[in-house]
Amino acid sequence: VHTFRYDTGLHYDRYLREVIDFLEKDQHFREKLHNTDMEDIKQGKLAKELDFVSHHVRTKLDELKRQEVNRLRTLIKAKQDIEGGNAVDHQALLKQFEYLNHMNPHTFEVEDLDRLIKSATKDLENYDKERHEEFKRYEMMKEHDRREHLKTLNDEERKKEEEHYEEMRKKHADHPKVNHPGSENQLKEVWEEADGLDPEDFDPKTFFNLHDTNGDGFFDEQELEALFTKELEKIYDPTNEEDDMVEMEEERLRMREHVMNEVDTNKDRLVSMGEFLVATKKKEFLEPDSWETLEQNQAYTDAEMREFEEHLAQQEQDLNQRAVDLQKQRTELERQQEQLNAQKIELQQAVEHMERLKSQKVDGLPEVHGE
Repeated sequence: VHTFRYDTGLHYDRYLREVIDFLEKDQHFREKLHNTDMEDIKQGKLAKELDFVSHHVRTKLDELKRQEVNRLRTLIKAKQDIEGGNAVDHQALLKQFEYLNHMNPHTFEVEDLDRLIKSATKDLENYDKERHEEFKRYEMMKEHDRREHLKTLNDEERKKEEEHYEEMRKKHADHPKVNHPGSENQLKEVWEEADGLDPEDFDPKTFFNLHDTNGDGFFDEQELEALFTKELEKIYDPTNEEDDMVEMEEERLRMREHVMNEVDTNKDRLVSMGEFLVATKKKEFLEPDSWETLEQNQAYTDAEMREFEEHLAQQEQDLNQRAVDLQKQRTELERQQEQLNAQKIELQQAVEHMERLKSQKVDGLPEVHGE
């Protein structure tokens, strides 16, 4: 949290606290957390339970991410106003970025805003990188669990399980053609099926205004990702337990990143109408390459998988060694306790013996007669 805050200047400390607050309010997740032991955590079972966090909490977490994007949009709008000679409410800006005590307390200059915009875009880029890394770990753990399960089966059961696995992979790959994200064909499909408009009447400017849902003149990350739902529905069915929704969201992220890289020429993580219209005139928009989906791009290499499994094995070995060490400590403590108990008994016996000697000495004293 402190690293994010130092590098970027965004509210990630507050953001993460809010995320934790909302997760703790989710009864299902709270119960799972309470009932999870170390073995479950080691096998990654707790992480999988995040998939079951209620819709309300998911929606709220999405809203928290949107607040971060909104801060970026606020900065860009302020920069446009300053460059256009318009007045900017500096106090309102300072209120949003009050923790940046190195800023001029009275005004934001264009260079100040440029610095903040650069920090904000770097932060969002880091957020995406971390999501990709989390997904890679998720996929490797998923494969690890599958391999471990196969080890528990006999030859016949293992053969059936492998055949079923291949059948499900082929079934998942058997889907309609996925349009290249951000291409004319892809956007026209949204225009026709989601907007209910005639594809012959497709107009990029009208399309932009229709899907700029907050009407601010930009496509932000969430507005772009919403454009790919139709494509994702060709591959993933939420009602089919064989379709992994974690993989679907990774595919959505890949699509958004690709379009951003192609269209967002000034790299401010927002797509203006001007950038969008320029992109619709490029050859890539009219005649795109085919899009390779996740099943055609394994998230990890064989070397990464070996390293991951070696790390898991080392973790298990460390845990086992820790358990052995703790058992040794317990045995030693029990031995010391027995020794202390024996010493205590000896001491009690010695005291009792002394008491008896003292009593016998007093009883055996001769009578003393006065002269």
